[in-house]
Amino acid sequence: MPVNTYEAMFLLDSSKVAISWDDSVKHVHDILTKHESEIVASRQWDERRLSYPVDGHKKGTYLLTYFKSEGANLKDIVADCRLSDHVLRELILKVHPKLVDHLVNQAMTSTPNAEEEGRREEDMDDRPRRRRRDD
Repeated sequence: MPVNTYEAMFLLDSSKVAISWDDSVKHVHDILTKHESEIVASRQWDERRLSYPVDGHKKGTYLLTYFKSEGANLKDIVADCRLSDHVLRELILKVHPKLVDHLVNQAMTSTPNAEEEGRREEDMDDRPRRRRRDD
């Protein structure tokens, strides 16, 4: 089978990450390598308060990972993530081959907080906001 590149966003348990970030990342990497995946790039994305509780957790830490694997291995990777105590949720997307280098470089050089700050500055203007119906 052909080997594809995938982008995965893992939502990790913040309480386990607070104990040891390296152990949490190693746990996710072990799941991937167990199923014959080659990790291309991996980094912490952000820690955020969740919009709704996920398995009773109100906060989560995101881990962005790019890896190469055969498509047949994805089912087993997802199954292991769902059995894991460290991983609350996972989202795995296939990356178009022409975009792999660009996305990996962008992920490894940009910082999520800088992107967030830029977005917030764009949203700040002098226009008055309308009241919400529930106010």
